[in-house]
Amino acid sequence: MRTLAFRSPTSPQRPRLWRLAPVSLALCLLGLSTAQAAVSAEEAAKLGTTLTPAGAVKAANAEGTIPAWQGGMSQEGDRYADPFASEKPMLTITPANVDQYASKLSPGQVAMFRKYPDYQMHVYPTHRTAAMPDRIYAAAKANATSAHLVADGNGVEGYKEAVPFPIPQNGLEVIWNHITRYRGGALKRTILQAAVQSNGAYSPVKLEESFSWPEYLKDGVQPEDANILSFFTQNVISPARLVGNVLLVHETLNQVSTPRQAWVYNAGQRRVRRAPQVAYDAPGTATDGQRTSDNLDMYNGAPDRYTWKLIGKQEMYIPYNSFRLADRSLKYDDIIRPGHLNTDLPRYELHRVWVVEANLKPGERHIYAKRTFYIDEDTWQAAVVDHYDGRNQLWRVAEAYEFQYRKAQVPWLTAEALYDLQSGRYLVGGLSNEEGKGYDFDVRFKHDDFTPAAIRRMGVR
Repeated sequence: MRTLAFRSPTSPQRPRLWRLAPVSLALCLLGLSTAQAAVSAEEAAKLGTTLTPAGAVKAANAEGTIPAWQGGMSQEGDRYADPFASEKPMLTITPANVDQYASKLSPGQVAMFRKYPDYQMHVYPTHRTAAMPDRIYAAAKANATSAHLVADGNGVEGYKEAVPFPIPQNGLEVIWNHITRYRGGALKRTILQAAVQSNGAYSPVKLEESFSWPEYLKDGVQPEDANILSFFTQNVISPARLVGNVLLVHETLNQVSTPRQAWVYNAGQRRVRRAPQVAYDAPGTATDGQRTSDNLDMYNGAPDRYTWKLIGKQEMYIPYNSFRLADRSLKYDDIIRPGHLNTDLPRYELHRVWVVEANLKPGERHIYAKRTFYIDEDTWQAAVVDHYDGRNQLWRVAEAYEFQYRKAQVPWLTAEALYDLQSGRYLVGGLSNEEGKGYDFDVRFKHDDFTPAAIRRMGVR
């Protein structure tokens, strides 16, 4: 076991939230200042019975509009073949009828309809396709009675991998589930990132990114990996002016005791430098200032600058089963449009989400004063995140376009977008429609692949 973490849009109708058990609710409202105990064996026994092995409610909702989870999507079939291609939308939300559905949308989603007259959301029947390997489910059950937060919630101890808190007791535990969730153990992906201007013009940047969690390295977990969550490299492969710039990150579990370790290789200077600025609200790589470092993958990094409040659960329309958006016949110009992605492509479904509110602590600095996270119960993927500026006005809304990678049994995404409600610009990343395989979950690395010397070799052009 590894041990060791401008205009304010009209407010929509307040969503109906599920009530939490009294003890859990008390913990959520009080916040978190000390280490929290794991759940009892009796509670953990619900995993795989009334709860899915990852901690979601297994049963259908009362109306039957969210079905029961029955194991998720089979591993069989072409990764990109859409099993729901024949389905038609049950409803389409537009600026004309958005108020009717606002209780199942986030304020940021509603603001998109207020801002863009052509914005639509096609809602389809719900399919709970999320599936992970049995070893991840077994680890989640073991974690339920052993994992706990340390260092005021800024670290995790006593857990194996993936989901440390399948039965979360507070907002920080939900956020840690998102941060640590299963993404295949190791992968390499070639993706497009585009900073899109308000008129639809964009500058494409292609990135080659490699991830590995210590357990999946060829040379195994080393003693120095005790506080390592994952290793990451990001290599810019186009445009030519940025080729050879490489980022290396050693992501830590407790980022207060040992902050994230980062290095950059600058092709122009031909040298590797430490990069402590790659964290929090520092600008992301080649994003034209449209994304912070901790916006990547919807949210990442140390949670210590915010207080985290678990609001409850909500039924919500979120991007899901995004097979059409991942279609290999699409060109990037088919997807990227002024103001937002082509609304004919994303698929939305009704799912249960955990709602967590993050507020900037007094005396701390970040460009986002508040964030509200809507986290899918089946995957622990943040599906939607609303971002507020220092005036408490909605600024940006992020969406993750969920996609089940069948053979690898990885519920992750095929794209993520961050919309700026004030400027009309947005950033889209993770697209791989024109990149062949795009995401490779069969790759395996060694420790030597995630060293400053390695990124120096990658950056030579």
